[in-house]
Amino acid sequence: MTTSGAGAVLVDGGLDAGRATDGLTTAEAAMRLRTDGPNSVAAPARRRLPGRVLRQLTDPLVALLLAAATVTTLLGDWPDTAVIVLVVAVNTIIGVVQEVRADRAIAALDQLSAPTARVVRDGRDVVLPAADLVRDDLVRVEAGDVVPADLRLVEASRFQVDESALTGESVPVARDDGEEVRAGTVVTTGRATGMVLRTGAASALGRISALVAGTRPAPTPLQRRLAGLGRILALAVVALSGLVFAIGVAGGRPVVEMAVTAVSLVVAAVPESLPAVVTLALALGARRMAGARAIPRRLHAVETLGSVTVIASDKTGTLTEGRMVVRTAVTPDGVRYTVDGVGYAPHGQVSRDGTTVTAPQELRRLARAGLLCNDATVSPPQDDQPDWTSVGDPLEAALTAFAGRCGLEPEATRRAWPRIAERPFEQATRRMVTVHRGCDGRQLVVCKGAPENVLTSTLLDATAEEIEALTAAARQLAAEGLRVLAVASAPVDTVPDLAAPVGLRPVGLVGVGDPLRAGAAGIAAGLDTAGVRLLLVTGDHPATAAAIGGQLGLWRAGDPVVRGDTDDATQAEPHARVFARTQPEQKLDIIAALQARGHVVAMTGDGVNDAPALRRADIGVAMGGGTEVARQAADLVLVDDDLATVAVAIGEGRRIYDNIRRFLRYALSGGVAEIVVMLLGPLFGLPVPLLPAQILWINLLTHGLPGVALGAEPAEPGTLRRAPRSPRESVLGAGLGRDVLVTGALISTVVLAAGVAAAHAGLPWQSVVFVVLGLAQLGVALAVRAPRVAGAGQANPGLLVAVAGSALLQVGGVLLPPLRTLLGTEPLGPTVLLACLAVSVLPGLVLRLAHRRPATTTGTGTPIPPDLRLPAGAVADAVTDVPTAAVTDPGRHAVTDPGRDAVTDPAVDGTGRERPVRDQGPTARAGRP
Repeated sequence: MTTSGAGAVLVDGGLDAGRATDGLTTAEAAMRLRTDGPNSVAAPARRRLPGRVLRQLTDPLVALLLAAATVTTLLGDWPDTAVIVLVVAVNTIIGVVQEVRADRAIAALDQLSAPTARVVRDGRDVVLPAADLVRDDLVRVEAGDVVPADLRLVEASRFQVDESALTGESVPVARDDGEEVRAGTVVTTGRATGMVLRTGAASALGRISALVAGTRPAPTPLQRRLAGLGRILALAVVALSGLVFAIGVAGGRPVVEMAVTAVSLVVAAVPESLPAVVTLALALGARRMAGARAIPRRLHAVETLGSVTVIASDKTGTLTEGRMVVRTAVTPDGVRYTVDGVGYAPHGQVSRDGTTVTAPQELRRLARAGLLCNDATVSPPQDDQPDWTSVGDPLEAALTAFAGRCGLEPEATRRAWPRIAERPFEQATRRMVTVHRGCDGRQLVVCKGAPENVLTSTLLDATAEEIEALTAAARQLAAEGLRVLAVASAPVDTVPDLAAPVGLRPVGLVGVGDPLRAGAAGIAAGLDTAGVRLLLVTGDHPATAAAIGGQLGLWRAGDPVVRGDTDDATQAEPHARVFARTQPEQKLDIIAALQARGHVVAMTGDGVNDAPALRRADIGVAMGGGTEVARQAADLVLVDDDLATVAVAIGEGRRIYDNIRRFLRYALSGGVAEIVVMLLGPLFGLPVPLLPAQILWINLLTHGLPGVALGAEPAEPGTLRRAPRSPRESVLGAGLGRDVLVTGALISTVVLAAGVAAAHAGLPWQSVVFVVLGLAQLGVALAVRAPRVAGAGQANPGLLVAVAGSALLQVGGVLLPPLRTLLGTEPLGPTVLLACLAVSVLPGLVLRLAHRRPATTTGTGTPIPPDLRLPAGAVADAVTDVPTAAVTDPGRHAVTDPGRDAVTDPAVDGTGRERPVRDQGPTARAGRP
């Protein structure tokens, strides 16, 4: 192999020599896979059941409970000991089950996001799971791919890899034919074909996998905040429990009994099941997102999604269908042709001025040049794929299909013009150059790229009038929303400097269309309604970007279009929503500028150069069809590349966070009530309101299954019609701390009143306090449920079952003799029990009435159309209940919550721009969807 010019690569005998092999057959590969095993590294060791149980028992709060059990055992207090052991056992079982379910959910996500590889099998290129690679497989890799196994290169073109994952050296290393590249390294530039040498544990990546096999995921930011909250609560409750202990001893109660009571009160007041509930909620939420084709690769993405205020989105495949099709072609003489066809099928028809024609020689020359300066192929329909599909870059696959529609046979044409040198596409030059050997012994140089980088006097042998005419035609195509490529070529005797070719003749323009996804404008309007501003960040021509932005409702005549090639993105107007000619590295500047204004940014990307921006963003969103590097750098992978899926994921993130706060309100208010009852009871003539076993029994019933069931509550109607929460907001912020205290006060007031009334009536007041306290907390669980849409049916039946079962067991504590003996209660008659039940519903009823709000209206107060009411329990309830006007008329104003005031903040939104009042930045502006 030799080189020519500035980095151009020549392969003796032509690059086609490396493609001569047909690779392995399917049968050979299957046999080797059975013999050698899958191409995967050792998975982290699974935690055994004893280890999971020990993890639960070593929790500090459970350790306090075990200490109480030790004290009661030494005192011979077997009923209390039995209850404590039962509480520990049930809490441990729930914790272990939740941990197993969470691990299974994450393992399933890992399977969904497994990497793939482009392999030659049976003489054709196919895309397979990387785990199916075997020795001697022929693998193709290009910029953005992670090398799937140890390879020996048989063909390389300007090929460089980043080996920092293995060596720590961050500078890319060039690799040529005959050299090895190792599994786990990242292709930074160029492309190559290699033969698999080693797979799985025998590969370079497999040999070091043992170093990380035992690594466990770090806790998410939310989990860390909750852990800090738990420590604060524990200290506060220990202090208050010490006060209860002192009051009891001062009142003449035995020291040991009050010590056990105090320790039991600590465990009852602090929701020790919270970590397990949060972990399960995040893991199962991630699983639900995966069901909606959005795969979270990190748990923190699930919670952060609920705070997103800006989505900086690419156009291709995200807002569009991702099926590139050449719609229009312009030849050098200015004649415009329309090309019709379906998807990537290499057949269709060509028309001129509405009349079908046979492709003329000028158009075939343009199609041939686009086919040769191209690395993609198209794959025919298979059993598992009913349509023609692209193998390689979709834009280049569109050029391949275009050649077929112009009457060329792609493979035969490439064999007739073998490539002997090339300079792959680079962002800096925005063009690709290849050299091909012709039948006459001369070479053909072909260049394709952005019009402003190809239609230049330094590169072309053309008059100023010819260049201007083609440039004007390119502007017209861009204004129609097409992605425009200019193509030039020339026969030469020697290979020129491919970094700066000269003397080429223009052969025409191609306008590549990628239609907007159905409802894309509605997605943009819906995101604005949710307080999430959508930005279009693309490398397209400014006119193309503006046209697409106009179709989405993001841009109007007179609005700015920020150009990456001439403007400073960090100084862009705050309300700018369309960014054109943006280089991948400039996305970092855009993210930084948005974050500096307080935004929580989600960035989409698919290329290797997008990886830094994906890591820098608060949420990196990679396209499922993008490069493996982008997918590994991202927090969320869109399997279907559809931005609507992000809206679903945002709704799911908000649902999960709402349910965690819902559980906190329920559990902490119960703990507050227990503390208040124990503290104030003696002041109202109730010396020891509850015995230790009774406290623990209530804790077992209320913090167990009902608490877990609250985590499965459906999304509230209007979840995507409110402003995002600030990530800096405390877990107990936005009034939750106040609500906990108010709810706890309501419960304790009712309980103390019932206890005092029972004592005055000569009834067993301690048993009345026991029943009312437990039932009142269960009533609160029903009161804090998510509001329902009328007529949507019953959602989350598990909560009703859990509450009903716990209520029966609570009442059973005073009816069943074995439980009465265990808990130290006395029997209550039917009349007293009915009175207890009537009193217990008061806290929940007050809460329900105080927070009642219409659940069957949109943010504008209009009824939700019946066709937008989906089955309860689905997060789609929160996603699709967007006003119809917002979907069908993207030019209308955003619908925001009328209960929130809007202000004008010129420093953030520009003059006259409105946004909901939030501390994390702008979300909508007047006159925009």
